[in-house]
Amino acid sequence: MKSCARLSDHELVCRFATLVAQDRTTTTELVAVMAEVDARRLYLPAGYPSLLAWCVGEFRMSEDVAFNRIRAARTAREFPAVLAALADGRLHLTAVLLLTPWLTHDNSGELIAEATHKTKREVEALVARRFPRSGLLSWVEEPTSERGATACQLVPERVGTELPREAKAVEAPVAPVSGENRSRVKPLSAGWYGVQLMMSQRAYDKLRQVHDLLSHEVPSGVLEEVVERALDLAIGVLEKRKFAATSHPRHLQRRTTASVRHIPADVRREVWQRDGGRCTFMSESGQRCPATRNLEFDHVLEVARGGESTVDGVRLLVPGTQPVPGRAHVRSRVHAIQTRGRA
Repeated sequence: MKSCARLSDHELVCRFATLVAQDRTTTTELVAVMAEVDARRLYLPAGYPSLLAWCVGEFRMSEDVAFNRIRAARTAREFPAVLAALADGRLHLTAVLLLTPWLTHDNSGELIAEATHKTKREVEALVARRFPRSGLLSWVEEPTSERGATACQLVPERVGTELPREAKAVEAPVAPVSGENRSRVKPLSAGWYGVQLMMSQRAYDKLRQVHDLLSHEVPSGVLEEVVERALDLAIGVLEKRKFAATSHPRHLQRRTTASVRHIPADVRREVWQRDGGRCTFMSESGQRCPATRNLEFDHVLEVARGGESTVDGVRLLVPGTQPVPGRAHVRSRVHAIQTRGRA
């Protein structure tokens, strides 16, 4: 590569323009390919539960870079005009992300045209004008010095031992309400996180009720302690429901009338502990799926083929990661029957 310092001013500007064009082309191609990979769910055979996890774990993308491109890819798949605008430079990636929550099949052409060649601030102003929303109220508290945090921790303000009846209004960026950005978690210092979220009146009322019910166990009324205690209780209930967790397990005698697909509680407990509450799918390269969400108890050998609900015969899997044996055979048989029916 020719040293940039040796280039003339004209050569350097030309080189810069060439690289910008190449970057735009590469980004557009990446978004298009990512959309197809997402549609085919090709991350599952690689041992990852989501496209985001695959991009971060396999290709070492940062979470932000991967997330933004995945979101743009899904938008472009639904609205192909977005990909065309991205390719020819009418929209930049940030503009696509800003428009995404508001695009519909009725307004996409109009919004893309109105956002063409606009800066980030201009697109933000466009969105605010077309889709006005009220400001977002946040609760803030300055962390105490012993925590070592220097930023504002986004939690409800403490007023004595009471949960505040009213939120303290502060300026905060107005963002479209969507599943990705209605909450935010940010590390502030070692062992401490700032959390910002929006909740409905119904959820807030439940929070107040939990705060009151735990007043004897958490007399200080500090919200972070109330939330942690509530999470401990929720985890206990959910673990009992999910894999029959108990401090006094009993090995129950098998009921002969039970369904062959039924997995006894003691088996579920042992399988969950053995697998570490994590998907056991292993890709051909040896990558174990890191998923700890949406797990299901799966028979290693299908029940129809003699699989049993034992510790050795059951595992944890995310649905879709393990190909179902015989599926291709079933499809071919169905096709053959349909072909004979049309003959």
